[in-house]
Amino acid sequence: MSGFTLSDLERIVEERSKASPEESWTARLCAAGQPKAAKKLGEEAIEAVMAAVTNDHDNLTYEAADLLYHLMVVLKIAGIPLENVMGELERRTVQSGLQEKASR
Repeated sequence: MSGFTLSDLERIVEERSKASPEESWTARLCAAGQPKAAKKLGEEAIEAVMAAVTNDHDNLTYEAADLLYHLMVVLKIAGIPLENVMGELERRTVQSGLQEKASR
């Protein structure tokens, strides 16, 4: 099992966002702004769904990695640290998903 974490990815996205847009896809997405980054996130989500419904495990793995990367870029542009997302996930574990949805 890999020791690579989403925190590692967050750090890499932060570092690469500071590079020249001519040298880094991350920097290019950040320079283009949230509309472009969010559009890419949506495209990757659709591709992941398509791989899942066709039971294409290899492609789902690939697309899931793209999805997580683009999510990290969108969060970076929005100024939302991964810690906030993880805190929200942790908060939600105190009750079942069905209970959480019913409380909305």
